[in-house]
Amino acid sequence: MIVRDFDDVVKAGNSVSDANWTSVRMLLADDGMGFSFHITFLEAGSEHTFEYKNHFESVYCVQGKGSITDLKTGETHQIKPGTMYALNEHDRHTLRAEEELVMACVFNPPVTGREVHREDGSYAAPEEVS
Repeated sequence: MIVRDFDDVVKAGNSVSDANWTSVRMLLADDGMGFSFHITFLEAGSEHTFEYKNHFESVYCVQGKGSITDLKTGETHQIKPGTMYALNEHDRHTLRAEEELVMACVFNPPVTGREVHREDGSYAAPEEVS
């Protein structure tokens, strides 16, 4: 059984930050679960374009308000506490935070914790991460 406290994970340095967001990595590939689990904070007023070409992601909004736009279809959905979205087709998308968003995120395959977003908004495939 794996039991972790959020504050302990932060103190251990298991978080990644980039332009206007921070992701606390609660479970990673080395944990052997087949997925990774993160709590991600997106700053109010920020906008992010991502396309996880090598991963599937599911996200549940815990706090805040914003929107997500599917860049293939142009369709926009509101994000609020209780909203879940799943990027089941590696969907290129833009996420906007009207208020600070607190999101619970699951990645498959799991991330290692060393990934950073590449210029195209994706993470490298697991075998490319050293």
